[in-house]
Amino acid sequence: MANTHFNLAGRRALITGSSQGIGLSLAKGLAGAGASVVLNGRDEAKLKAAAAEIPGAEILAFDATEHDAVRAAIDGFEASGKAIDILVNNAGMQHRGPLEEFPADAFERLLQTNIASVFHVGQAVARHMIQRGRGKIINIASVQTALARPSIAPYTATKGAVGNLTKGMATDWAKHGLNCNAIAPGYFETPLNAALMADPAFNAWLEKRTPAGRWGKVEELQGACIFLASDAASFVNGHILYVDGGITASL
Repeated sequence: MANTHFNLAGRRALITGSSQGIGLSLAKGLAGAGASVVLNGRDEAKLKAAAAEIPGAEILAFDATEHDAVRAAIDGFEASGKAIDILVNNAGMQHRGPLEEFPADAFERLLQTNIASVFHVGQAVARHMIQRGRGKIINIASVQTALARPSIAPYTATKGAVGNLTKGMATDWAKHGLNCNAIAPGYFETPLNAALMADPAFNAWLEKRTPAGRWGKVEELQGACIFLASDAASFVNGHILYVDGGITASL
């Protein structure tokens, strides 16, 4: 008998912040496992270009930091008869700087983009999932959910909050048939990390600090996402799955 645990055929996945980087890669992975995918972001032109890379992909443009806009977009999409079975909360940003000089407006943007968006989109989608008695929510956390490093304290705070909000979602919504988990990536080759990748000193540090001895490739996050979105993870709830080449396992 064929193993169907990881088969996502017949399910629809919404991935926020999916016009590039990790979000787009996760969308490709879910599509490869059989899911219909819906790409989200604020730039409709970028979304259309990204959707052209995935046969059958749809787009749903909205600002994940705007509660009313999120609610209207999700409710309207569901009202059209298109149920969202899987949500990947991936929208995020970074801003680096010494904590004692960190701009207050940058701190607020990090809060809104990295954590408030998870609440806004998670709540809007969960309301429909709860009515159906099933659903998968996957939040994108970070190794900074557990660790800190210089110049990114506010980012670390937001990703720590993503980890705890994930646990809260599971605690409130598991009884309704939802599985709420998080993926915590280590250092991956993405546009968000372009400045670090161009820094020889940082590259040398990362290769020494990571047991695997290298940057991760975004495709290496797809398996974790497919697992958490599938029936194979039917009793996994409130878990933070680190995909980091061993950084959080070693000193």
